Amino acid sequence: MQYENIVTGNARVAGIFGFPVEHTLSPCMQNAAFRHLGMNIWYLPFLVSPDMLKDAVYGLRAMGMIGVNVTLPHKENVIPMLDDVDSEALHIGAVNTIVNDNGKLVGFNTDGRGFMMSLSEAGVSAEGKKVLILGAGGAARAVGFCICRYASRVYIASRTAARATELCSRLNELRNNAECISMNNAESMDMLAETNIIINTTPLGLKDEDPPPINVSGISERHVVCDLIYRKTGLLKEAEKKGSKTIDGSGMLLWQGAISFELWTGRKAPVDVMRHALLNKSC
Repeated sequence: MQYENIVTGNARVAGIFGFPVEHTLSPCMQNAAFRHLGMNIWYLPFLVSPDMLKDAVYGLRAMGMIGVNVTLPHKENVIPMLDDVDSEALHIGAVNTIVNDNGKLVGFNTDGRGFMMSLSEAGVSAEGKKVLILGAGGAARAVGFCICRYASRVYIASRTAARATELCSRLNELRNNAECISMNNAESMDMLAETNIIINTTPLGLKDEDPPPINVSGISERHVVCDLIYRKTGLLKEAEKKGSKTIDGSGMLLWQGAISFELWTGRKAPVDVMRHALLNKSC
């Protein structure tokens, strides 16, 4: 049976918890995937404030939802509320996908793998490269966890020094190649001269009026500049002017969503359908 725009009594629900959440394009691609495969599952955005996160997570189980994605600012705070956490997500210290396994809530992190797949799709390899990660939150943790396995050096720059130190410590448990630096050092000509890949994981760029997270004067055609925000941010626009190869967050969004889809359903994600929905914003 093909389900189109009909919600029946045996419909299941998935979704995303965030604050804010109005900007998300995840419903576009996930609902396109469910409809394509004839699955009576509906993906909805839920605006969940930090003080209501615990109630929302418990409601996930109570309402029999198949699972949710988790976005800012909940990726770290949600962990104690779950029954189990995948070893990768536990090491990262952040969860972006919850699976309701017959009432048992299990946390996963698909962000890092999604990012690495987006790099590969863009023809970029991190093997032996020096990488600068801006920010030290949940997204930085996920990206750092995956990219440190390939990079020769990973620099973490955050305005919150304690978070950067903690992230470096976590990454060095995997491979001793992470170093914390100040934001001023991150912007220095010497640092940028030896860096190959720059990745913005901060929220700067969500708003049109946001400034780039670093001074772009040292960026050049030798850099690959990535922004996890899934549109052309000020950082990417300035980097393009310098001749850099740029990658926005849409590829990461697609691939992390495809992995989440497979965790919820046990079925192979129709990636091309999901990509088309994202490109056309066909929600």
